[in-house]
Amino acid sequence: MRLLVTGGCGFIGSNFIRLVLEEHSEDEVLNLDKLTYAGNPENLRDVEGDPRYSFQQGDICDADDVGKAFAWNPDMVINFAAETHVDRSITSPEDFVKTDVLGTYRLLEQVREMGVRFMQISTDEVYGSISEGSFSEESPLQPNSPYAASKAGADLLVRSYVRTYGIDAVIARSSNNYGPYQYPEKVIPLFVTNLLEGRRVPLYGEGRNIRDWLYVRDNCRGLDLVLRSGQSGEAYNVGAGQEKTNLELTRAILEIMGKGEESIQNVPDRLGHDLRYSVETSKIKALGWSPRMDFESGLQRTVQWYRDHAAWWEPIKSGEFRRYYAEKYGDI
Repeated sequence: MRLLVTGGCGFIGSNFIRLVLEEHSEDEVLNLDKLTYAGNPENLRDVEGDPRYSFQQGDICDADDVGKAFAWNPDMVINFAAETHVDRSITSPEDFVKTDVLGTYRLLEQVREMGVRFMQISTDEVYGSISEGSFSEESPLQPNSPYAASKAGADLLVRSYVRTYGIDAVIARSSNNYGPYQYPEKVIPLFVTNLLEGRRVPLYGEGRNIRDWLYVRDNCRGLDLVLRSGQSGEAYNVGAGQEKTNLELTRAILEIMGKGEESIQNVPDRLGHDLRYSVETSKIKALGWSPRMDFESGLQRTVQWYRDHAAWWEPIKSGEFRRYYAEKYGDI
C-alpha cells in the first residue's frame, strides 16, 4: 500500500508515519510537508534511512505541489496538514482558512480525479463546547474559534465530495493529543519545558476548562484503523475518556516535576475559550479500537521524553518562538 501523508513532519503526522512503518511492513509512505514553524524534519530523522519512506517539501494549497505528490500514485491519502494552534487562529485567521479549507479542496480535487481513498484528520473542536454528556458523530458542528471553523469547513467539503462525486473518504475527529514530538506551544510540552528552564507556567483564567487527553500513539492506532476499515462517508470520534481540568493537568505536571503551585502564573483567558470538549466513541470501538495508555502513565512518559530530548526542543524555543511567547505572556 502506498500512503501519501500530508503534514507528516508535524506532531501527530510524524507519530502516524512511524506507526505505519513499524506495523505495516509492506507499506510505503510519501510525506508532503511545507515545513512551517510546526513542521520539523527532526521529528522523522530516525526513519529517513528507511527505503519505504520518502519526503517532498510542498504546500497543499499549491496545485503544482499537490499534483507532483499524486504523480507518485498513492493508494490512500491522509491529510494532517493544517494550521492547528487556536491562539494563532484568533490573531491570524486568514492562514487557517487558506490551509485548512483551500488546502483540503486541492487534495480532494486530486482524489476525485484519481479515485483513491482519503482520510481527513479533524478535531473534536468542530462540535463546540458541551457542559454535560458527549458529542456523537451525528451532533451538529458548532465551532467557536477560527481554527475550529476552518476544520469544520474542511469536514463539510469532504462530506460534499462524498455525496456529490462519490469519492471514498472518511473523517477522524480526535480529542486533545499529547506525547513525544509535540510542538512546545501546546500546553503540556510548554509547561514541561518551561519548568525545565526554571520558568513559570501560564495558566488561562482559573484553569476550569476541561479536555479529554489522548496519548498520541493510541490516537494513531485509531486513525490507522479508520483509514483501513472505516466506512466511506462516515466520521469517527477518537477519544480516551480521560477528562481533566486545565488546573488538574497543571497540578499533575507540577507533581511529576517536583514543583509547587508558586510555579503557576494565571494569565487572561483565551478569547472564546470553550469550557469542555467530550466525544462519544462507541463507533470506533465497534471497529476494535480502545485506548491503551492511561493518563497518569502517559503523562509520566511524556514528561520523561522532554527531559531526555532537550536537544530537540531547545532550538525550537529560541528565535521566533521566544518572540511570540514574549508578546503573548510577557516575562513568565
